[in-house]
Amino acid sequence: QVQLVESGGGLVQPGGSLRLSCAASGFTLDYYAIGWFRQAPGKEREGISCISSNHDNTYYRDSVKGRFTISRDNAKNTVYLQMNSLKPEDTAVYYCARGDWETMDRVFDPYEYDYWGQGTQVTVSS
Repeated sequence: QVQLVESGGGLVQPGGSLRLSCAASGFTLDYYAIGWFRQAPGKEREGISCISSNHDNTYYRDSVKGRFTISRDNAKNTVYLQMNSLKPEDTAVYYCARGDWETMDRVFDPYEYDYWGQGTQVTVSS
């Protein structure tokens, strides 16, 4: 059974850092791209980062470029999102999702992903 479980969210002050984890089970992580998305109240879900199956390609939305870093440890079946210099506008529920890198065309399109985690809340506030 394919499962993705996010963890690491919480409340942090502006300028702080968090590291999100996406633990995968039920499939071989090596063969898939993993994307991170977020959804703030009243807004559409948006893709913010993606890492290809072969580690060679990483993608970031402009709003998080230079502040967030995506990485993966296939031996641990886990993908990470290191988030630094957090801003109040980063407040959202964060999701990870699995995509087929071989057929993926638009890395930030939710329809490119077939399995999703339940999400973890990130709140940036003083």
